[in-house]
Amino acid sequence: MPETEGARDAAQLLGAARAEHDAEALLDADDIDVVHICTPNATHADLALRALRAGKHVVCEKPLATTAADAAALAEAAAEAGLVAAVPFVYRYHPMVREARARIARGEAGELLTLDCSYLQDWMLRSTDDDWRVHSSSGGASRAFADIGSHLCDLLEFVTGDRIRALSARTRRVFTERAGRAVDTEDIVAVLVETSTGALGTLLISQMAAGRKNALTLELHGTRQSLRFEQERPEELWVGMREESRLLLRDPAAADPESARLQRVPAGHAMGYQDAFNGFVADVYAAIAGDVRDGLPTFADGHRAAVVTEAVLDSAAHEGRWTEVPA
Repeated sequence: MPETEGARDAAQLLGAARAEHDAEALLDADDIDVVHICTPNATHADLALRALRAGKHVVCEKPLATTAADAAALAEAAAEAGLVAAVPFVYRYHPMVREARARIARGEAGELLTLDCSYLQDWMLRSTDDDWRVHSSSGGASRAFADIGSHLCDLLEFVTGDRIRALSARTRRVFTERAGRAVDTEDIVAVLVETSTGALGTLLISQMAAGRKNALTLELHGTRQSLRFEQERPEELWVGMREESRLLLRDPAAADPESARLQRVPAGHAMGYQDAFNGFVADVYAAIAGDVRDGLPTFADGHRAAVVTEAVLDSAAHEGRWTEVPA
């Protein structure tokens, strides 16, 4: 199918007013204010920089760039241009994530002691499972961590208000070939982390966990309470205490204001991933209109994810040695 025909079909499917034959035409268009970059990872940095230089607001899929240096340059360019530049770390927009964040900020969990976190999928379980992401030339040096580990670390730091200070990582590539093509990115990552406040934790990231479709889990243990959020059960927040444990169900009437503002439907009417994504997009366009809301993930957050990814790869390349993560 010719490129222009494919673009036209996509525009019709999405209800877009028109299609262009390449990115350059979009960037040059005077009637376009916002550019969404949803292309393979290796193209993100160039397209995002060109969009910023063209005076466009930008939403760029993660990873923002395949190197921390390129991500830093993009964050700086966005700040200098005064444009809205966002990365869709959309799990921040689950209402019960905001509830957990508010409770930690209020001190209800106490001092953070340990973290037990994971992000498990199974879409790359078989050797016949293939995707452009498995090749560093298109996806970057990291696959599993850059793709989903970045979400996990962003969520961890966002909810706790704490930063990963140092880490020790090991990676595993299960298949050297997929669908007859060589593979040079990892399938699985295990990470030990220490935060800036001294909390210790474990992170397990895998795209080969049979039966797990999108199992992002955040469990945080404090001196007073533990909190557990599971992305596949987004209506719930588990609160563990010495005397008892509770399962909180999403309810705008009883929620923290930052959680309540993201709750589009009454309690008992299930919300999920699409609602979280919608909340992110709503905040992006509110920011473009001048209303910057708390928690919007920006290019600075995309740079942070790239920094953590490089620390993971560096540690793994040196047999899991403890590696400082730049602030």
